[in-house]
Amino acid sequence: MLDLQFVRANLELVEAKLRARGADPATLLGDFRALDLQRRQAITQAEQSKARRNELSQQIGALKKAGPDGAEAAAALMEETRVLKEQLDNLDRAAAALDEELRQSLARIPNLTRDEVPVGASEADNLTVKTWGEKRTFDFTPKSHWDLGESLGILDLERAAKLSGARFAVYFGAGARLERALISFMLDTHARQHGYTEVLPPFMVNSKSLYGTGNLPKFAEDLFRCSDADADAAGRGEYKDSDHWLIPTAEVPVTNLYRDEILDEARLPISFTAYTPCFRAEAGAAGKDTRGIIRQHQFQKVELVKFTRPEDSEPQHERLTRDAEEILEALNLPYRRVLLCTGDTGFSSAKTYDLEVWLPGQNLYREISSCSNFDAFQARRANIRYRPAPRAKPEFVHTLNGSGLAVGRTWLAIVENYQQADGAILIPEVLRPYMGGINTIQRES
Repeated sequence: MLDLQFVRANLELVEAKLRARGADPATLLGDFRALDLQRRQAITQAEQSKARRNELSQQIGALKKAGPDGAEAAAALMEETRVLKEQLDNLDRAAAALDEELRQSLARIPNLTRDEVPVGASEADNLTVKTWGEKRTFDFTPKSHWDLGESLGILDLERAAKLSGARFAVYFGAGARLERALISFMLDTHARQHGYTEVLPPFMVNSKSLYGTGNLPKFAEDLFRCSDADADAAGRGEYKDSDHWLIPTAEVPVTNLYRDEILDEARLPISFTAYTPCFRAEAGAAGKDTRGIIRQHQFQKVELVKFTRPEDSEPQHERLTRDAEEILEALNLPYRRVLLCTGDTGFSSAKTYDLEVWLPGQNLYREISSCSNFDAFQARRANIRYRPAPRAKPEFVHTLNGSGLAVGRTWLAIVENYQQADGAILIPEVLRPYMGGINTIQRES
């Protein structure tokens, strides 16, 4: 969420940043100036009424002490005090209603992208800033992961559809073990080499947690709600503390670990890595990526989350992105780093790098990680602060997160990049200890 004082003082800049995202400021902000003016006027009138009431209270006290002669005058002032109290109650209710309307308005506004983010309308305007690795040349036509998985008996989409419907997968044998090996390898690398603390959070969260990371209210339709959650109310930005939702990513529970807390400045930066399954309704993806396991309702991911001082968030963003890249390099998977343009940057992000892995079976790059710096946007929504000095006023931390990596997409990248002419799959060397020494995935008899 943006800071109200900042929006008030920089409204033209905010409107320009929203237009750069392809958003309509009038739709998101409404008549912000008029609404804010009404709120401030109501607060000012309430303060004036309180001051007048306090003044009258002193006068009434003095008149009562004056004896019977002051009683009549005191009674008149007491009537004025009663009228003022009614006015004050009305003004307080009006100010509270305007406060809530402003809060709802701010909750709909996306984060402002950083100045170095290229202006653009779509992924076509993203900027490739780095390319790593040699694309493998094949002396045969490389196959897609869904063909390879089926022929090896390690991936079954038809039986998954029988169990759960479209956009689910069942892994068998070495395919299941490869998924598990990737999770362990990623967690070990991030914890042992990159200095992250491993955490295993709940896979269900309440509405406040999703609000804190910016998933609610805007993206309610992309989430899986449990039966105790009211979808219509959530769409209006109304939530119950008892509502539960399946997490779309570990970013949500891990970022909210410190919701409504003040962190010790000496602890920053705090770095967490977490494995979780992820659940997404993919409401806006009808007809897109229907083959294979590119876009699933349930998938596994290893997440990286950081809490930093504001002045450290940019170098920590670069470090987090580099930590994700090192997984791809250890697996020898060609990739590129892409700086997303304003129109392709996520709602809560101020700056995002996408890592895209090369898939020879599809002859294209595919996103395998998004690494984002949210500045104070999520921290303000979740009220996560730190104290810069022992008696200093608390300030909002900056939050960052990225996939380190999306496990299913790493799985399919290995299957496609390490395929052999006979249909077998070589196991990358760094994964072999996690695969019980298996060097190759072949068709089991």
